[in-house]
Formats: sequence, structure tokens, C-alpha cells
Amino acid sequence: MSTTAAAAPSSAMDNIKKGPIVAALLIGAFVAFLNQTLMNVALPKIMEDLGIGANKAQWLTTGYMLVNGVLIPVTAYLIAKFSTRQIFITAMTLFTLGTLVCGLSPNFGILMVGRVIQAAGAGILMPLMTVVFLTIFPIEKRGQAMGTMGIAMILAPAIGPTLSGYVVEHYSWRLLFYIILPFSIIATGIGIAFVKNVTRQSKPKLDYPGVILSTLGFGSLLYGFSDAGTDGWGSAIVIACLIVGAVSLILFVIRQMTTDHPLLEFRIFKYNMYTLTTIINMLVTMAMFAGMILLPIFLQNIRGFSPIESGLLMMPGAILMGIMSPITGRIFDKVGARWLSVAGLAITAITTWGLSRLSIDTTYGYMMFIYTARMFGMSMLMMPIQTAGLNQLPQRLNAHGTAMSNTLRTVAGAIGTAILVTIMSSKLKSHLADTLATGQIATDDKAAMLRATADATIYGVNYAFIIATAMTVVALFLAFFIRKTKPATEPVTVEQQKVNATA
Repeated sequence: MSTTAAAAPSSAMDNIKKGPIVAALLIGAFVAFLNQTLMNVALPKIMEDLGIGANKAQWLTTGYMLVNGVLIPVTAYLIAKFSTRQIFITAMTLFTLGTLVCGLSPNFGILMVGRVIQAAGAGILMPLMTVVFLTIFPIEKRGQAMGTMGIAMILAPAIGPTLSGYVVEHYSWRLLFYIILPFSIIATGIGIAFVKNVTRQSKPKLDYPGVILSTLGFGSLLYGFSDAGTDGWGSAIVIACLIVGAVSLILFVIRQMTTDHPLLEFRIFKYNMYTLTTIINMLVTMAMFAGMILLPIFLQNIRGFSPIESGLLMMPGAILMGIMSPITGRIFDKVGARWLSVAGLAITAITTWGLSRLSIDTTYGYMMFIYTARMFGMSMLMMPIQTAGLNQLPQRLNAHGTAMSNTLRTVAGAIGTAILVTIMSSKLKSHLADTLATGQIATDDKAAMLRATADATIYGVNYAFIIATAMTVVALFLAFFIRKTKPATEPVTVEQQKVNATA
């Protein structure tokens, strides 16, 4: 029997005050997402301060997402084992501790440890919030509810880049974590005061071999993709990591399909709309996260814009995305996800292609317009697509569906970022080598070498955005097959009847 987190009885739901629970979860989500967006703009300064390259620095982002991806599968077990209140307070406490470690970090190693601790808290928090929202809101109001959840997730990107740009331009990047810390403490306090339990507890068993195999599989794959940018795709370490990762994940899937207590319930993929929307969300996430990292590198390292100018460029798009989130949720409740997704992906594909035409002369206004339009397209995608898939699942699979969706989307973001940053680095090196091979530039001519390196970097960034465009086009094609669904009905087993009778 799989680990499940059944909803509390409807009568109990009626007696629970939703407002304080929603407020606590939204503040926690806002803090977690603010932490992530602050890091993107600060990466170039961190690279300079700690003396590390882009491939190593991007681990502060991809490593964070990987830990999320490893821990998210465990949330189905945690939601069944512990109360909503216990999980939320634990998640926020871990996040607060990790934030403090990051602020005090003297080097890359300690900073990475802090990011891992932060990720452990955030990895538990985000799926918990989704399950709670699916539980306390009826299906006809889920679009609006998930749209409200999207406000917190998108308000952070609206504030984060500009705040990060101002701080790293005038102060140490470590101050970013000290800004987050009090908000994290406040969110924890609100959780202690207001969060109540909304799910029914049971006594599930944790699949320890599954935890080991998923960690080894996802970790090895990400390290292999990331290291390819430094050592090349032919490196023995890269090849070994990719093989170990692939084999581990195959064994993980086999294990989950045969055990009575799966960490991730792969049988949910028998629901076709859930499967389709999960694939689309993975592709969109890969393209989105890559853009959030590649563009600041181009703006600051190539165009010479200050961190605050880089953040201001991204602010209108994030604000527009936040405004559109609840509007998109209401539209979803009325018309479904298909045409929202098709329109949003068409805009996203066109604007991502626009970002693949960057040059040393590209104007600030053009980049702001393209990025803002891209975020407008994204605002029609993330929550509607995920909600459309989750709506097909029966109530007992909400926790597993949320865990699977968040796991695959998070890992896709981490691996997609690693792949596209690796592609950028590889194309940079090959283009620079080709330029030097012509003999037209002397290696001791510093000015010429700087120009050649800048040209090679632009070439690498543009090539990575072309790949991101291709991902978006594939997602656009798949979006035409999305249709509106209702939760599947399942026959009630004798065991479930006994559980319901004792509830």
C-alpha cells in the first residue's frame, strides 16, 4: 500500500479558518522564492569575490534546486506521517538556520552548506503548500486559489533582482541573507501561532533504498551535466556520472513500481492529463530558470551594467507576472488550461528567440521589453498547467501527485540550468579557440583578447537561448492536447472503508 495523505473530513474542513493558514504558507513561500531570486543577480559578484567560475557558481542555484528535488519526494511520506503544523515549523526552522549560515559564510564551501540547509526547508515547504491548497479549496475554486499562491511566488522575483542589485552594488552580498533572516523568523512565528493540521495522519514506512537511489541518480546526473562545461563531454568523470545517474534512476523507478511503500507513486502516470502537463511544466521550467541565470551574466559581465540596473531590467516583467497570476487563475476556472497555455507558450517561444539575438549593441530598452513580454507569457503557464494535471487525480493521490510534479519540475530546472550553462561555456571556449586559431589576435594583446572573450561569451549565451527556444516550441506543440478534467473516481477498498469508519 502506498503512502498517502488523505484529506481531513469535510466537516472538519468547514471548522478550520483558512485565512491564517493561507497567510502563513504564502509568507513562507515568499521568503523561499525571494531567497532564490536574490541569488541570481548576485552570482557575478559572488564569482568575483570568491574567485570562482560560472560553472562552480551556478551550483549555488542548481545545487539548491537539486536538494529540493531530492527532498520533495519524501514530502508525501512526511505529510502522511506528521501534521501540517509540524512540517511547516520544521521547514521554516531549517530555512532560517540555512540563511544564517549563508550570511556568516567566509568561503564557497560554507556558503554551499548554508544553501543546502536552506534548500532542505524550501524543498519541504513548497509541496506542503500545494497539498494544503488542494485540500482546503474545492475544485471549482482551485484555479483562483493557486493563482493567489502564485502571487507570493512571483512577487519575490519582482522585488528580488532590484533589491539584490542595490545591495551587491553598495554592500557585501552577505547582507542579502541578513535581509531575509528576519522575514524567515517572522514566518516561523506566524506558523507556530496559526497553522493547523488539515490532513489525516497514518503510519507509513519510508522507502530507504528509494531515497538512496533517487539521491544518487539525480545527484550524479546533475554533476555530470555541470562538469561537462569544465572538462568536456568526453571526460571520464562526466561519462561515469551520467552512467551512474541513469542506472540509479532506472533502478529507482523499478523499485518504486514493485515496493508496497513507494517514495514516489509512479502509477499516477496512468492519468494521461497529469502526465502531459508534467512534461510541459518540466520543459517550461528548464527554459525559465536558464534565462534567469544567463541574462544577468550577459548584462553585468558583457554589457557592464551595474547589478541594480540588471535587477531593474527584470522588475517590470516580474511585477506583470504577479499581477497576472490571480487573473490567470480566474480565467483557468472558467475556460481551462489549454488556450491559456497555447497563448502563453507562443509568446514565450517568440521572446526566448528574441533573447538569442543579443549583441554588444543591444539596447537596454529592447532587453527590458523582451524580458517583460517573456514573463507575461510565463504568467499564463505555470500554475494553470500544474493545476490542470493535479485536478485529474483522486483526492488520495494529491500528496503523491504534488511530490512527483514538484520533484520532476525542480530537477528539470536544475538539470536544464546545468545543461544550458554548460552549453554556453562550451560554445564560449570553442568560439574563442576558433577565433585565436585564425591568428588575427595576439594572445598578449589584452584589449583584443577582452573583445574576443566578450564576443565568444555572447555567442555562447545566444546559442543557449536557441536551445531554450527549442524546448519552448516542443512544449507549445504538446499544449494543444491539454483538456479539462475532473478528479478520477476509484472504487473504495475494504481497507479504505475501515480507515473512513475510524476517522
